[in-house]
Amino acid sequence: MSLLRDLYISRGPAAGFAAVGVFWGSFAALVPVLKPQIGLSDGQFGVALLITSVGAVLAMWLAPLAERGLGPRALAVLTVLLAGATFLPGHTYGGVSFTLAMLCVTMASGTLDVSMNARVSALEAQVRRSLMNLNHAVFSVAYAACALATGLAREAGLGPDMILTGSGVLIALLALQARAAPVADPAHEPEGATVAPLPWTLLLPGGAIILIAFMSEQATEGWSALHLERNLGAGAAQGALGPALLGITMAVGRLTGQVVANRVSERVVIRWASVTAGIGASIAAAAPTLWIAYLGFSVLGLGVSVVAPMAYAWIGRMVPNQYRSHAISRISVVGYAGFFIGPPLMGFLSEGFGLATSFLVIGVLLFVVPLGLLPVLRRGAALRAG
Repeated sequence: MSLLRDLYISRGPAAGFAAVGVFWGSFAALVPVLKPQIGLSDGQFGVALLITSVGAVLAMWLAPLAERGLGPRALAVLTVLLAGATFLPGHTYGGVSFTLAMLCVTMASGTLDVSMNARVSALEAQVRRSLMNLNHAVFSVAYAACALATGLAREAGLGPDMILTGSGVLIALLALQARAAPVADPAHEPEGATVAPLPWTLLLPGGAIILIAFMSEQATEGWSALHLERNLGAGAAQGALGPALLGITMAVGRLTGQVVANRVSERVVIRWASVTAGIGASIAAAAPTLWIAYLGFSVLGLGVSVVAPMAYAWIGRMVPNQYRSHAISRISVVGYAGFFIGPPLMGFLSEGFGLATSFLVIGVLLFVVPLGLLPVLRRGAALRAG
């Protein structure tokens, strides 16, 4: 019952999380047919996504301005913009048009990401309950459901244009929920106020942890289906099961994280979750069969699911209430860069060394979190507490 109550409390931002999951779940399962449609190699596809990531990060940096200008309407307006952008990629047939279409998507998605995370953080401060894991679980459920539905639609003969049109309509319906549900308006600093500086000892390692988590997540979302179909002989539905399993296990992990969030320290959870995710990525990279690859992606999803939400919660707890929204927006710029850098990185590595090596590199990066970044963040937190 507590999960349902928490979901009701945060139903406005949850609609935004679901909308983002709808697009990226559909897109992940469409990558194997989108690439031939637009005529790009792995490396060129990676370059296209890298270009779009620049616009996305810029949009995230400016997201607080959009929040301030739109006020309570921000979630609904940004969700409508994402719905409109979702129609575009499926109707592209060249590299330039695809890049421009995805630039529209990533800018809308990135701005909405910052807005919905800031509003969940404001709700957490208002009701004094952890809500971040639950809302990220909503994203994962929507992502998994749409990845599976897209795989079945592909098997039935539908193309990217029809599938993404349906996804855009669904996101538009979610915008109605975002508009109807009350949401907490994050407190903004008054014009001309001096914002308390965020110490680099918290911003950099915290942002880097989120960056690696989102890089791992988005790289797997965007390339797991291609890895399964190209290297292990999976069909369309079997390939879509890779990103779908990631979404399902991430949902399970985040719902579990919602339950334990007030019982176990964020540092302990992040450490063991990163190790688990690194092992899963390594299994997926070396998998000789489909079932072992599915196991790897499932373990990866369970581990990586709670890394970013726990990092957000940890850093948000260390920032004074009046600056929490500012902190969320700024650390999102650092962290969400990984959400868009992951696919281009995978493309470059795949072009030169193959997709298996790409996933192995993701596993190595995940091990960097407990071995390098957590100790730095822990010392920064101790200094700030002192």
